[in-house]
Amino acid sequence: MSKKLAAEFFGTFWLVFGGCGSAVLAAAFGGTDSNLGIGLLGVALAFGLTVLTMAYAIGHISGCHLNPAVTLGLVAGGRHPAKEAGPYIVTQTIGAVAGAAVLYLIATGKADASVGGFAANGFGEHSPGGYGMTAALVAEVVLTMFFLLVIHGATDKRAPAGFAPIAIGLGLTLIHLIGIPVTNLSVNPARSTGPALFAEGGWALGQLWLFWVAPIIGGVLGGGIYRGLFERRD
Repeated sequence: MSKKLAAEFFGTFWLVFGGCGSAVLAAAFGGTDSNLGIGLLGVALAFGLTVLTMAYAIGHISGCHLNPAVTLGLVAGGRHPAKEAGPYIVTQTIGAVAGAAVLYLIATGKADASVGGFAANGFGEHSPGGYGMTAALVAEVVLTMFFLLVIHGATDKRAPAGFAPIAIGLGLTLIHLIGIPVTNLSVNPARSTGPALFAEGGWALGQLWLFWVAPIIGGVLGGGIYRGLFERRD
């Protein structure tokens, strides 16, 4: 169990450091008039690449959940023991906070640094596109649900072996392309918690509840739907 938890710690650290790091350090690098910034597409791809790379690195150790909603979705889908859910979720959250802390240290390492929203998730005035709470809630539930459907399908014994990390990583990329304008995209309570602790103004902590509730609902729905409709029953 200790190896599984260590894998989840480092994997979630990498997810937050790589995904949120791309948003904080590189999304608008060079200013708004420069072509050097990676923009929305680059950030979405960065999140997908963190999961893809870690799935190959630690998937055989812990399953590479990196996300409380994924862990609970896999429990709901009958793919992961419920007794391990609590330790996984605690470790993922700690890893996310550690990743955000290191990123904060780097981001504030230049003169007149301001981290602003620090890639935190939000709705209303803190939504990149100005979307309200209901839109944010629906988006996070639906996108997390489909993410779990992709995970279950890609890791099904009937699926082509060895390609699951690619499907899951590209799935997360697509989800970010859809959801970044709405909430800056979470689908992951741990990912939301880390940056929320360091965002300026404290608003991210006030809205953090949605980014725990909605992804968990979506994850459990996705796992339950796959188990009920698509799982093989021999």
